[in-house]
Amino acid sequence: MASTKQREGSVPPGGDNGGRRRPSAAMRFYAALAVTFLVVASASYFVLTKAFPHNQSSPAGPPASLRPSGIPSVISTPVANVMGLTPIPTKPAPGFSLLDQNGHSFSMSSFRGKTVVLEFMDPHCVDICPIVSQEFVDAFHYLGANASKVVFVAVNVNQYHNSVASVQKFSLAHGLDVISSWHFFTGPAASLKPIWANYGVQVSAPNPNADIVHTSLVYFIDPKGNERFVAAPIVDHTKAGKAFLPADTIAAWGHGIANLANYLS
Repeated sequence: MASTKQREGSVPPGGDNGGRRRPSAAMRFYAALAVTFLVVASASYFVLTKAFPHNQSSPAGPPASLRPSGIPSVISTPVANVMGLTPIPTKPAPGFSLLDQNGHSFSMSSFRGKTVVLEFMDPHCVDICPIVSQEFVDAFHYLGANASKVVFVAVNVNQYHNSVASVQKFSLAHGLDVISSWHFFTGPAASLKPIWANYGVQVSAPNPNADIVHTSLVYFIDPKGNERFVAAPIVDHTKAGKAFLPADTIAAWGHGIANLANYLS
């Protein structure tokens, strides 16, 4: 995950937050992502304006008084807002079967009976994916004894680096191996692309050396295998283009993921 930042609309690596706009082609791509997110998540206006800004210097979120309906009480309004958390129509999550970072084959139906936290990641990402990884690790620790009821899943969006070795290397590099239920799934492009489409994830990968630009969404799937909520990961950048989030924001995401997973479990 290399270029879709700040809920899929940030400054590219090496840029700053000082008002530079992307080329028109990129702007059109981000507009398409916004439409996709609207369809997939049935998001409210404030989620969209937060999820897809063209210039955002801070992931502080909308006023705490704004709260989408349908958010369970275990999630505070500030946390719901910083996560861009949105309830979605309850329906079966699209199924798939792929190899994980250990070369083991699993299907979505394998996780029936547990809550699934599902994200889409690029194993060569040096921007938002490591931050989401830290949020997943934190959430796993916050779950404590309930961690056995939750599965953390990512699907590869990099068709050029889609080997088991690639997703294993990323998992180890970012400490995701501490999550006992972690699965970073990958496979041939012909298998991955339908999954991206089924979950409303758009991917732009013009060549092996280009940044992978894609929709970043976290789905929360209940133990019956139904989609229930979606969140939109965020990231900020220094003037030198380095991705970061304040520690308290990362912690808020970790607690939010854990609390919502507990609620669904």
